[in-house]
Amino acid sequence: MEPVVLLLAFIAGAGFRSLGYPPLMGYLMAGFVASALGLGDLESLQTVADIGITLLLFTIGLKLKVNELKPVYVWGSALLHMATVVPLTAAVIYVVGALYAPLAFEHTSTAWTLAFALSFSSTVFAIKIFEERGDSTSFYATIAIGVLVVQDVLAVVWLVAASGHYPSPWAALLLLLPLTVRYVGQLFKAVGHDELLLFGGVVAALISAWLFELLDLKGGLGALIFGAWLGAGDRQRAKELSTQLLGLKNLLLIGFFVQIGYYGWPDTALVVVAAALSLLIALRPLVYFALFSRFKLRARTGWLSGLSLSSYSEFGLIIAAAAVAQGTLSPEWVTTLALAMTMSFFIASPINNRAQQWYRKHQYFLSHYESEARLQEEEIGSIGNAQVAVFGLGRIGRAAYNTLEADESVGPVVGIEENWARHIDLQEEGFHVVHGDASDLDFWDRARLLQLDHILVCLSNHRENVDVVELAQELGFDGTIAVAARFPDECEALEKMGCAPYYLYADVGDDFARYTLDYLQAIKNTDAPS
Repeated sequence: MEPVVLLLAFIAGAGFRSLGYPPLMGYLMAGFVASALGLGDLESLQTVADIGITLLLFTIGLKLKVNELKPVYVWGSALLHMATVVPLTAAVIYVVGALYAPLAFEHTSTAWTLAFALSFSSTVFAIKIFEERGDSTSFYATIAIGVLVVQDVLAVVWLVAASGHYPSPWAALLLLLPLTVRYVGQLFKAVGHDELLLFGGVVAALISAWLFELLDLKGGLGALIFGAWLGAGDRQRAKELSTQLLGLKNLLLIGFFVQIGYYGWPDTALVVVAAALSLLIALRPLVYFALFSRFKLRARTGWLSGLSLSSYSEFGLIIAAAAVAQGTLSPEWVTTLALAMTMSFFIASPINNRAQQWYRKHQYFLSHYESEARLQEEEIGSIGNAQVAVFGLGRIGRAAYNTLEADESVGPVVGIEENWARHIDLQEEGFHVVHGDASDLDFWDRARLLQLDHILVCLSNHRENVDVVELAQELGFDGTIAVAARFPDECEALEKMGCAPYYLYADVGDDFARYTLDYLQAIKNTDAPS
């Protein structure tokens, strides 16, 4: 990649970040500018982008639980959404081809192929949105990721059917892969916790993708499946590996967003077509919201899940390029779809950025569409007579909960955990924990969180912590709000908001020393003569 292209991407990303938008919008613009100026080339960016997407799918697999794909509201919503939007999109595409000669079709079926491709949502976009919000483990994000996985499986089926090349007979040997996961897991345990673990993760992702492609299957699916198998064998190690890969994956994905601009800027007529296609994404969240509501999900879950799936997928470009290679589609469609996907990102990014705030504003209107009967996972529990709540029961939250529980001067304590499976595990361990999202207005209302005296917020990132604080203050919470922060500048921002910020690393040495002294005292007491 040209250094000047990297500089453009950095400046554009920083510019959009300063305006309150995701940096990925800046990366997209940098790609178009660099392409117009003749800087860099698509081939070098494509390699970086492919590796980034492979690592993304591998890390999704590490966190994926097969049971999360079984509910009908996951696969049912994916299939019904496709059955709804494909005919509508095909009609628009067919009309465009009839009115504008460069986009005409030799075969009517091509319009249906493109409509099928445009029914997919971008995995890269959705995951980036979840990570920036700190919502990767939330219930709504789990549903959206499940829908994306179902779409990936359908993509593999289409690629096989369209190409006419069926998987190699040797592909049947992949059924034996689960037998090797135990040994691969032991290997990852043996490599330690440093750069060798990171290197092993990259190798595993790329080798699994290469193996699937060698057998005439989609490489990305191979990375996803192998990550899921590895994660199923050792959840703790999978989490550590995912954390190690996070920075590298995000860095390489910049190449994916930049390379979109290298498909070129179409003429005015094609820009109009791309704009028309991009406006069709307005149907997506509406269709998903309706489907999720019928499957007994709450309005907020349907709203956030649907919006996260509202952008076009990079898969559309893959299908278009394949059709061009087969001679059934004009090359202009690739450029048009690239621009339509870019526009969909620009439309969906600010909407998703304000999704929580908009839901709070229109909560009562949207809640009218909820089903009276709800899923068990969507029921909001009671905090009882708790006076103190810990939001987020990860490593820091659990330690805080245990300390407060042991202090007799503190009133009853409750933990708030947004991950349903983890909330069940914590209950079995004896924690008083309620399933809920701390940034959910419904949860605050129905669980009566305003009765609390003190709140400790230790969620996965600063953005999510701030959202919770703003919501609490907006609702008139007059108790104490303490927030864990990872950086000094975050502490300053939280203090200005009236919170009690706690810098996680401020007292690490002191805590370590106290632990050591207590440990030595325990040994001394054990060795003392009775």
